[in-house]
Amino acid sequence: MSTPHNSAVMGQIAETVLLPGDPLRAKFIAENFLENVEQFNGVRNMFGFTGTYKGKKVSVMGTGMGCPSIGIYSYELIHMYGVKNLIRVGSCGAYHPDLNLYDIILAIGASTDSNYAYQFELPGIYSATASWDLLSKAKKAADDNNIKTVVGNIVTSDLFYSDNPDNWRKWAKMGCLAVEMETYALYCIANRAGVNALTILTVSDSLVHKTETTPDQREKGFKDMMKIALELA
Repeated sequence: MSTPHNSAVMGQIAETVLLPGDPLRAKFIAENFLENVEQFNGVRNMFGFTGTYKGKKVSVMGTGMGCPSIGIYSYELIHMYGVKNLIRVGSCGAYHPDLNLYDIILAIGASTDSNYAYQFELPGIYSATASWDLLSKAKKAADDNNIKTVVGNIVTSDLFYSDNPDNWRKWAKMGCLAVEMETYALYCIANRAGVNALTILTVSDSLVHKTETTPDQREKGFKDMMKIALELA
């Protein structure tokens, strides 16, 4: 089976998939962390690969930016290809003063300014949360490898450039650790389908300290995050 966005056939994609936003990060992960790699997708240059990690089959695929894009790819991976564990590995902008570049966040939940959940016709506001199974395993894997992590709530925003650039401070007052653009949709899609999802983020910039990494560093420099994610395969 193929889709308008994925040329893979059934069986090419593992039950556990790592989902970086950047397709070049997917390629980097495949080339540097996996063995016996096979590319299963190149449609729209949204690269997808399957290989093995410590003998276990695992896939990695880009998702693009924003809720609509990850919503398409995660839905198809779950409903067309039978994926059971979806692990977003991405970058984020820190809202908390104790977070610095390259710190790692395990996102227990995602608040949002997106209207993505309207499609479910819920009689209220949905709290999108991670799979406890994946979250607890990720925390243990990090601790076992002496990798410091912070567990908490994040914000998924539809806006990269906001007309109100100080709005982030209101989210920070509510205890939100950082901002990115995909997790809320991923958690909605996974929870609706009854499968597991977790977002693992590396701080790429800080709205508090006004520091940031380069695009090349974001593509290639987040190795501790990859180690945690791959241990979940």
